[in-house]
Amino acid sequence: MDPKFNTSVNEFHPEDQSISSSSDLLKSNEPRCDGPRPENSELEAVYTESTVCSEEFDRVLLLCTGKKWDELAAYRESMKNGASMETRKNNDVVDLPSLLISCAQAIAAADDSPNATELLKQIRQRSSPFGDGNQRLAHYFADALEARLAGIGNDIYKVISNRKTSAADFLKAYDLYLASCPFRRIPNYVSSMTIMSKADNATRIHIIDFGILYGFQWPALIQRIACKEGGPPKLRITGIEFPQPGFRPAERIEETGRRLANYAERFNILFEYQAIAKKWETILLEDLMLDKNDFLVVNCLYRCKNLHDETELEESSKTIVLNLIRKINPDIFIHGIVNGAYSAPSFVTRFHEVLSYFSALFDMLGTIVPREIPERLLIERDIFGREALNVIACEGLERVERPETYKQWQVRNLRAMFAQIPFEREIMKRSIEAVRSSYHRDFVIDEEDQWLLLGWKGRIIYALSCWTPT
Repeated sequence: MDPKFNTSVNEFHPEDQSISSSSDLLKSNEPRCDGPRPENSELEAVYTESTVCSEEFDRVLLLCTGKKWDELAAYRESMKNGASMETRKNNDVVDLPSLLISCAQAIAAADDSPNATELLKQIRQRSSPFGDGNQRLAHYFADALEARLAGIGNDIYKVISNRKTSAADFLKAYDLYLASCPFRRIPNYVSSMTIMSKADNATRIHIIDFGILYGFQWPALIQRIACKEGGPPKLRITGIEFPQPGFRPAERIEETGRRLANYAERFNILFEYQAIAKKWETILLEDLMLDKNDFLVVNCLYRCKNLHDETELEESSKTIVLNLIRKINPDIFIHGIVNGAYSAPSFVTRFHEVLSYFSALFDMLGTIVPREIPERLLIERDIFGREALNVIACEGLERVERPETYKQWQVRNLRAMFAQIPFEREIMKRSIEAVRSSYHRDFVIDEEDQWLLLGWKGRIIYALSCWTPT
């Protein structure tokens, strides 16, 4: 396989706190934020990247050489052996998903708290954050159900939003996720190579990244641009995030800009960066300082799930942001979505869907990653567990996890006057070959209606598409 394929990985979102019991969390002395924070804003609490040496960032973020790809392959093989042993030792026959659904139904019935409490007790006896995939999922879902039953879901979510993890731990978990699954690497590769291809003749490129976080997608693109025949174009990136609480709402994405500027300087790229930390629906066109001479890219990977829909607001944040992107009039709009349908107003309906969605993710890690690896615990506890808590235990505007299926987004994008354009065949071919040759056989990669689909055992988990204004 061509080692140049393995570009930098896409964003991985390590929510930075554990979900312990509800009562323990409410006793925490950690500072509490004033309102709900989207899943990805949890990274605001991570210590600054300067606590990790630049060589570690280079190792993870820059293009994979043949040596690095061999290391990843060896890492995957070692995990596969350990995970196979775990699968053989799993003799648990308890139907934990059925217990969880029964508990959710009991909680939904206002007069059935005793039954819900008894079911929670049974789930606790059979679940563990250190067990197999089902037991781990049940542990975190039980935390969320307990918080909902007690009526303190919003409080718990606010408390854990300010708990911190180190950037070193973040990078370790990030590295594990890259080695174990293609859910970040492939979309990053496809989006970056699409930008390179569509902007081939451009002398100035402006990328507006909705949900830039740490900007981990862009160092490898900077590295690629530096090698462009005829010389590199000038690169400008506008990093957009939700504001951090406190007196420095843009602190994290300003740090992102400084790191990206360092990479641009190293690779001799003319570079500009602008940080915008605002609620996305309040951003104005003039905030973006557009230049008609730029090749304009709007990039949004997996973050529109944190925008509210019509169930809470008369004009949804999703519609407002899509209309803004339409006004930006980009040359291309690369849109990656979390393919979930757990935005339903009905709690029980929502619970069924979120259980199905996260069952696939916990099963994926349980199949590939041995249970004793600490980074697996961080991913399950501080990412998956926290998202599930918000969906299950929070309501109204406090519920910030609101993904939709790629078919729903297809309708939204068309309604917003975008036309879909296909990804180039060579890019798709390399992506499909990489997943099928280098990752576990149960990963899914497919195409449908010009969407690139990624999933596990038939369940589509992420989808990627490319659009242009009509």
